[in-house]
Amino acid sequence: MKLERGPFDVTLAFDGQEAADALLNTEPPFDMALLDLMMPNLSGIDVLERLGKSPRSGMPTVILTAAGQDEQQRAAMDMGATVFLTKPFSPKKLYALVAELTGVSPEDDG
Repeated sequence: MKLERGPFDVTLAFDGQEAADALLNTEPPFDMALLDLMMPNLSGIDVLERLGKSPRSGMPTVILTAAGQDEQQRAAMDMGATVFLTKPFSPKKLYALVAELTGVSPEDDG
């Protein structure tokens, strides 16, 4: 919700399959992706893997998870994730991270 109040256009996906479809097919492409590690149908890792095999593989990607297992973090980073964030995290920290990755001034915080 904090991102939606800011200068960002936010698109929500119900599950991993919907996220993958949107990330791979939406025009113009998204500036970045926030993926939860545990989503129905496809995990955040599955979505990241599909993204990495596409022409959009350079998209900044933040993986969010309640379970910060080292193995999953290594896998995500090896597949091209930009940041691996473990819950709970500060909404302000997430906002600042998204602003940095998308080139938006943090002062634009709504």
